[in-house]
Amino acid sequence: MNTSISRFPKAAPDGLLAAVFLAFLATAGLFYVNILAAIVDGLVSGMGLSEGAAGNIGSANIYGAALGGIVAFAVVKRLPWRPMVVLALIGLIALDLGSIAIRSAEILLPLRFVHGLIGGFLVGTAFSVIARTQSPDRTFGMLLFVQFGLGGLGVMFLPRLVPIFGTQALFLSLAVFSFATLLMVPFLDRYDADRVSRPLVNKDKVRTLPLVQTLAAIFLFQMANMALLAFIIHLGRGYGLDTNFVSMALGLATWIALIGPLGVMVIGLRFGRFWPLAIGIVLTLIGTALFHLSASPWAYLLANCGTGITWGMAIAYLFGMTAEFDKSGRTSALGGFVSKMGLATGPMIAGRVLDAGLGFGSLINLALIGLALSGFLMLFPARNLDLVNAQNNTQE
Repeated sequence: MNTSISRFPKAAPDGLLAAVFLAFLATAGLFYVNILAAIVDGLVSGMGLSEGAAGNIGSANIYGAALGGIVAFAVVKRLPWRPMVVLALIGLIALDLGSIAIRSAEILLPLRFVHGLIGGFLVGTAFSVIARTQSPDRTFGMLLFVQFGLGGLGVMFLPRLVPIFGTQALFLSLAVFSFATLLMVPFLDRYDADRVSRPLVNKDKVRTLPLVQTLAAIFLFQMANMALLAFIIHLGRGYGLDTNFVSMALGLATWIALIGPLGVMVIGLRFGRFWPLAIGIVLTLIGTALFHLSASPWAYLLANCGTGITWGMAIAYLFGMTAEFDKSGRTSALGGFVSKMGLATGPMIAGRVLDAGLGFGSLINLALIGLALSGFLMLFPARNLDLVNAQNNTQE
C-alpha cells in the first residue's frame, strides 16, 4: 500500500546516515538516563523536591522503561515498526510537555513511569530494527557514540539552565530531542524482518545457550559498571579528592569514552568479536582495579577514562551479538530489557553495600567480580559466532 511516507527519500539502509537516524531513534526513548543526574538535580534545586523523591522519580522512569522493553519483545515481530515508533515518539513529546507544569511529586512519579514505559517500548523496537541491519555492531557503536556525546553535553549545560528557566528546561529539551527524532523516521528504509540472514538462525529456532550466556553477560556487565558509576562522585570524595577535580575527571572521561564506540564503528568485525571483547574485558578489570588507588588523582582520572572506553566498546559488541540469534530483532529487544535491568540493579546493590558500612573498597571488589563473571560468559558465544562466521566466509 502506498502512503505519503513513501514519497520521502530513504537513507541507504546499511549506510552511515541510517545508522545516525537509528541511533537517535534508540536514544530518544532513554535519553533521560543519559542526563539523569541533571534531571534529579533539577528536581531538587528547581522544584524543591527531596533527594529521595527525586531519586524515586528517576527510578520510576527506568523501571517503566524495562517493562516497556518486554512489551516491545512481545509485539515487535507481529506489528509494523514504523507506526509503533511514530506513536511512541508523539507520546513521549506529549508527556514531556505535560511534565513542565507539574509541581507535585505524587503526580510526576506515575507520569514519568508511563513516560519510561513508552520510552522503553521505543528503545526495544529500535533495537529490533538495528538488528535487521547488515552490521548491527557498528550501528550499536553509533548508538553509544550518540548517547555518550549528547549525554555529555546535557550534563554540562542543562544544570546551568535550571536556575534560569526552572525544570521546564529539562523536560523541554527531552521533547525537542524526540521531535527531532520524529522528523528522521520518514527517511528510514523498511527494514523487513527477514532482510538479512543470521548464521545461528535455523527455521526461526533460537539457540538457547549462547543467547542466555550473552544476556547474562550484558546484565552483569551493566550492573557492575553502573554500581560504581552511580556513586563515582562519592567514591572520589571518599578517597579525599577535591570536588572540582572529580567533576573535571568525569567530564573528561565522558568525552574520552567516545573512543570505545568509535572503535567499534571503525573496526567492526574485522577481527571478530572474541579478541576485541577479550582485550576489552581485561582492560576493564585493570581500569576498575585502579579505583583502589583513587587517593591519587591520576589513578582516579585514568580509571574513569579507561573504563569509559571499554564500556562503550564492549556493550556495542554485546548488543551486536544479540542480533545474531533471530531475524526479526526480538532477541535484541530482549537484550535491551536485560541491559536496563542491569543498569537499575547496580545502584541498588551498591547502595546496600555502602549502607552496610563495607566501604568503597568492597564495592570495587564486588564490581570486579561481576565484570570477571561477565567476561567469562561473553567469550563463549563470541567465539562460537566467530567460528560460524569464518565457516560461512570460507564456503562463500
